[in-house]
Order: sequence, then structure tokens, then C-alpha cells
Amino acid sequence: MNSPQLKGSDPHEYDHSHPNLAGGWLRASVFGAMDGLVSNIALIAGVGAAGASARIIVVTGVAGLVAGAFSMALGEFASVKTANEQIDSELDVERKAHTRNPAGEENELVLHFIQMGMAEKTAKAAASQVHENAEQAARIHIAQELGVDPDSKPSPWIAAVSSFAMFSSGAFVPLIPYALGFESLGLGLAVGGAGLLIAGGVAAVFTRKSWWKNAIRQLLFGSIAVVATYLVGSLLGVSAA
Repeated sequence: MNSPQLKGSDPHEYDHSHPNLAGGWLRASVFGAMDGLVSNIALIAGVGAAGASARIIVVTGVAGLVAGAFSMALGEFASVKTANEQIDSELDVERKAHTRNPAGEENELVLHFIQMGMAEKTAKAAASQVHENAEQAARIHIAQELGVDPDSKPSPWIAAVSSFAMFSSGAFVPLIPYALGFESLGLGLAVGGAGLLIAGGVAAVFTRKSWWKNAIRQLLFGSIAVVATYLVGSLLGVSAA
């Protein structure tokens, strides 16, 4: 079998590939799904332990779903938008620094390249070529100094929509038994626990980690919140009685 020709080809065409990490959807989706699951399982556990009826549990769960979904979406949009604006602001700082002191900025890039392992001669030649384009030079400085790529910023809209959709989906899971006509808190918690296991396992697919370890971890973390709110609900319910 002939080995692949490397000259002029993209290594990803024959060796490996990477998903697009710039969109911001994966973090927002995983965070939204997990938060929806944990917060609503814990919420219905707390009100259920306090002695609330099935109807009150459902109303509380739906209210938690709606409020949480909008809160998550708005929070994701604001946080991603702010982070992107900060990157733009730092990029503007670099542009002004290049205008004031281009030689000093070029020498700074030489030092960065040397720290990366380049020989001094190679580093100087590379920095000189980079600085032939002032805009590109500013962007490479940002990447080297801050570790961020100003051309690969996540979309606040994608983050917000992903978070809204996945929070809503996760928050609905413990309400599935009630939607099917069952009025069992225990069944709702069990379905919610299964949802945590599935969500943890699915998230591990994207990170190429052990699916069962990730699934168990999510179940354990969720259980801590559920137990805590269940105990609080029990105490408040007894006090109210």
C-alpha cells in the first residue's frame, strides 16, 4: 500500500479531523442541558418533599423550565457578547501599539517565536513577514499574547439559542411521567436520573472521554443537588404543617 503524498496536501484529508470549536454551541448546549436537568429535578424534589400535590409540582416544574430557559439564554448571550467585545477591544489596543512602535512590536513577536522553539534567525524572518501586514500582525500578537483567535469568536446568538433549547429539553425530562398521566415524584426523579446518565454519556462522545465515567459523574453531581433540596423541602414542609 502506497503512503499518502504529503506535498501540497491538507493533513486532515487523510489523517484526522477536528470539529468546529468556534461556534460556541457545544459548551452552551452541555451547560444548558445539565443545568436544566439538575435544577428542575432538584426543584420538583424540593416542592414534592414539602408535600405539594402533583399539580403544584407540575406548575412549579414548568415555571422553572420557562424561567430557567430564558435566564440561561440571556446569560449566555450577554457573557459571550461581552467576551467578544473584550477581544475586539484588546485587538484595537494592539493596532494602536503597532502604529506607535512597530519595531518594538516586531521584536516582541520575535521573542514569542523564540519561546515557541524557533531559532533566532528563523524567528526574525517570520516576524518580519508577519509585520508586512499590520492588521494580520495585530491579530497574531493577540493570539500569541492572550491565547485567543480574534477570527474564531463564538457566536452569542448560537450560544443563546443552544442554551435555551437544551435547558428546556433537560428541564422537561423529570416532568415526562407527569405529562404521561403519572403522579409519582419517585418516578419523576428516576426519569430525571436516567436523563442525567444519558446527557453525561452523550457529552462524552464529543470529548472522546469514557462515556460511562462521564455519565456516572453527572448523576452523582445531580444527586447532590437533589438530596439537598429534598431535605430542605422536607424540613420546610414539616415546619409549615
